[in-house]
Amino acid sequence: MKLPQNISAAVQQLYDTYPFPPEPLLDSPPPGYNWRWNWLSAYNFCTGQAPQKQNIRILDAGCGTGVGTEYLVHLNPTASVVGIDLSAAALSVAQERCHRSGASDRVEFHHLSLYDCSQLSGEFDLINCVGVLHHLPDPIRGIQSLAAKLAPGGLMHIFVYGELGRWEIQLMQQAIALLQGDKRGDYRDGVQLGRQLFATLPENNRLVRRERERWSLENQRDECFADMYVHPQEIDYNTDTLFELIDASGLDFLGFSNPNYWQLERLLCKSPALMERATELSDRARYRLIELLDPEVTHYEFFLGRSPLPKADWSSEKVLLSAIPQLSPCLHGWPSQQLFNYDYQLVNLSAAEFEFLQACDANSTEQRTVAEILTDGKLNPEEVRFLQKQQLILLTPN
Repeated sequence: MKLPQNISAAVQQLYDTYPFPPEPLLDSPPPGYNWRWNWLSAYNFCTGQAPQKQNIRILDAGCGTGVGTEYLVHLNPTASVVGIDLSAAALSVAQERCHRSGASDRVEFHHLSLYDCSQLSGEFDLINCVGVLHHLPDPIRGIQSLAAKLAPGGLMHIFVYGELGRWEIQLMQQAIALLQGDKRGDYRDGVQLGRQLFATLPENNRLVRRERERWSLENQRDECFADMYVHPQEIDYNTDTLFELIDASGLDFLGFSNPNYWQLERLLCKSPALMERATELSDRARYRLIELLDPEVTHYEFFLGRSPLPKADWSSEKVLLSAIPQLSPCLHGWPSQQLFNYDYQLVNLSAAEFEFLQACDANSTEQRTVAEILTDGKLNPEEVRFLQKQQLILLTPN
């Protein structure tokens, strides 16, 4: 079976055969959270402050079986959500998923390509596009199509593959394609062939080791194995080609959503001389240097935005003290002095910090300022700034 000349048709055929992601359907809201899908947390990450509105419109572009769509509905209780996808089989699962978890009243689905999202009415405040652009024949056309639907002051969250951390995946993809020959496009045959390869290669083979170390748990499911190893279309990026894609969107780059990886200090802190040389580099050149020195990037996850998108400056104590603080919606284990933050990293709060966060938690009704909460003197403004930088609290200018 040869691949269809139309790449989009081949991609649709893959996901009709193996609807993805293959997460189980639940009769309750999904567990935990992904802060990137929570409007309050995402907006705070990008601008340093809470958004002025919450009754927003969200587009899940390339929603697949609706795993992200379901989270978008439950994590944003006053938002309306639209999901689009090329695969009718995946959309059917997405509809059933949202129906079973009680998310169907605020979501609608459309059988559409990203290229055709202009057919959707209106604009969107948040566009989520995870794992899709790199499977398009023309990612630039895809991102431009999405950008045209982003409202002023809106955010776009994107996830695309990185070439350096997926090198072994690329090799196995090519090996399977070679062995399939005229059967390429028969995805069930490709999965069977790929599994046979991994079972046959020596234990110390580099491709086998990488699969075992990074992917084997999820790839027990054929849907995941097919998505990784027999996909008919994949474009992997480095930071140079990534920013070509970003520039083509016409939107502003707001930052990677895993900022700790992109800190050069973690690699070169032992050499002040090297760090000094690196200060002469542009931001983009510094990103490239980081991924070259630590080539484990399997994907890039980042935010783009459309102006006007004002960023808060809390350096003024007067401005900080007059702000209205609220607890981050993405904390696991609250209320407790030991909890997991928005990125599921363990945080140990002091008694004073815990008391302050309790006051912020009650602020949804009381609307007290930072100054009013700090009257007990147990915390100082600098410690409040630290809580904000850690994204444990969100601040609204007053």
